[in-house]
Amino acid sequence: MQYTELKTLKKVSFHTLGCRLNFSESGSITQGFVDRGFEIVEFGEPADVVFLNTCTVTDGADASCRQLIRKAKNSSPSGKIVVAGCYAQMEADKIKAMEGVDLILGNQEKYKIFDYLHFDNPHVAIEKNWDFQPAATTLADSHTRAFLKIQDGCNYVCSFCIIPFARGRSRTITIEDAVQEAKKLINQGFKEIVLTGVNIGEYESTSGQKLASLVEDILNLNELARLRLSSVEPNTINAELLEVLKKSGKYQDHFHIPLQSGSDKILTSMRRKYSRAQYVETLKLVKSYFPHASIGADIIVGYPGETEEDFNETFKLLRDHPVTHFHVFPYSKRKGTTASKLGDQVSSAVKKERVRTLIMLGKAKLNEFAQNKIGSTSQVLFEKNNDGIVNGYTPEFIKVQLKTEAELANQILPVKLESFNGDFFRGSLIS
Repeated sequence: MQYTELKTLKKVSFHTLGCRLNFSESGSITQGFVDRGFEIVEFGEPADVVFLNTCTVTDGADASCRQLIRKAKNSSPSGKIVVAGCYAQMEADKIKAMEGVDLILGNQEKYKIFDYLHFDNPHVAIEKNWDFQPAATTLADSHTRAFLKIQDGCNYVCSFCIIPFARGRSRTITIEDAVQEAKKLINQGFKEIVLTGVNIGEYESTSGQKLASLVEDILNLNELARLRLSSVEPNTINAELLEVLKKSGKYQDHFHIPLQSGSDKILTSMRRKYSRAQYVETLKLVKSYFPHASIGADIIVGYPGETEEDFNETFKLLRDHPVTHFHVFPYSKRKGTTASKLGDQVSSAVKKERVRTLIMLGKAKLNEFAQNKIGSTSQVLFEKNNDGIVNGYTPEFIKVQLKTEAELANQILPVKLESFNGDFFRGSLIS
């Protein structure tokens, strides 16, 4: 067996696919490289190590991973190509068959990359030892908002979902450790923290401690300016949590509440833990505490057995209720899931048309919501200036774009919202 001395490797690039949880984990791994003297370069530039943190939630995600592997090898032909994360966990054999991959690490092993990086021969490390691994954004990761991982894995067994197989059962950080991690992020200068995980609403059932208590303790940190939650299952949102978020004044006016389908028949087949009516009641509860909030939702169309009537029920729910940010996916058959064995699969053409219909509805809903903000003032957290264009996000998680030569990165500034073009606001800074 041949080895490469770690000190001879100088540059590393990263590419992260998928959820905010992946981004929090990439942040921690990036910091590990920085601590060992590596220079972080943009993905696509020549590097001694290319780290791909992958996703496998859909067929499209798998295809993206394969494309990235080829791009990594083209840009860094003599570099070590590391494929890690969910796609690596589930499809190590397929990745191993691809030319140019040096190291394949599962979701636990990716944190131990420096134990494996010295191997010159292709190496695979995939286990199912599901300990909780802390992770958070760092300054080395160049994000404006900080992602803090508080939970991993999932105890739900939704019929369409491969993630419990890729990440294991639910496990959590303690409240005390979460607060300490949040303090570190604040001390690094982050003004906004996003609490993330696979299923953060299951925090209490996994840890025995209330999610509301964890959130309250982080919100009580005086130096924290803004907080968001990543995706929260509708059956886990309650008045106690919303009360904590509301009274702080720091929680931003945006929630992401997965729907998947508006048909009770499909929700039952999916093994979701709520009905159509219960989802609507959750929306009403959230809006009673945050009347101006935007709400995002994941929607799957073309699930096996989804009829035109089932799809219309989804369409009507989204049309008639305050969902503003649509994340629409065609159903993707995942090997090993219950849904993959079902008959009555929906044709690709029908799925494509239903996706298009919901995307058009989503654009109309977001446009209507945004137009009602025109003329108002919004507190915007800005990102770095890119050739005279600076982007930021309102509390409702709508993009704002300004033309300016000023460097506004990581500043929260008042902006008068002047127009909305369907994708982002134009506005002007208020002195």
